[in-house]
Amino acid sequence: MSFRIINPDSYPRKAHFDYFRSMPWPYVGVTVEMDVTDLVEYARRTDTSFYLLMIHACALAADSVPELRQRIHEGGIREYDACPTSHVELLEDGTYTYCTLHHHMEKEQYLKEAAAAREACRRRGGIEEEADVESMYFISSLPWLHYTAFLQPVAGGDESNPRITWGKYEQNPEGRLMLPVSVLAHHALVDGIHLAAFYDSLKCHLSTLCREKSK
Repeated sequence: MSFRIINPDSYPRKAHFDYFRSMPWPYVGVTVEMDVTDLVEYARRTDTSFYLLMIHACALAADSVPELRQRIHEGGIREYDACPTSHVELLEDGTYTYCTLHHHMEKEQYLKEAAAAREACRRRGGIEEEADVESMYFISSLPWLHYTAFLQPVAGGDESNPRITWGKYEQNPEGRLMLPVSVLAHHALVDGIHLAAFYDSLKCHLSTLCREKSK
């Protein structure tokens, strides 16, 4: 995975970086309801996995925000060119395993490769990661609950992988299907403006993924 090292002397958020790194729990997070009506309809019409479409959209949206591609490494900052996802796959015994996906490819190719990767990781089981853990986005889902807030376990300190989670979609009074989507990130690297940029980008990618492939 390619990355660049950010020079702390020229980093505009150096004071913020040092301040939030000193905190015992230096994370910032938010939950926003996203309209997934069109994506749900597209998934049903095309017999496509809604889960994979969401993972793809969230990964592309996160990659569009440089701060979400940054990780604290040995006291400095690495900024990756692109970050793979590690998502949760539920197993028959009620436990889960982790599955790694790469997403910078056409939707059809992504869905094909992702389906094969999901099947392979279910057979393998276990929670060992398959790639450079530091570079990953951690993605999970709570499809049984339509929640308004979500608290996630984090090791603390310099662990700086963004965590993206969503719950169960429900219909609002206008008849639109709304999905709670949560993001948790290290505040030494990410501010509210960067979280807002993620959601703006996610809205665009959710719309883009609903488009049929031109013939």
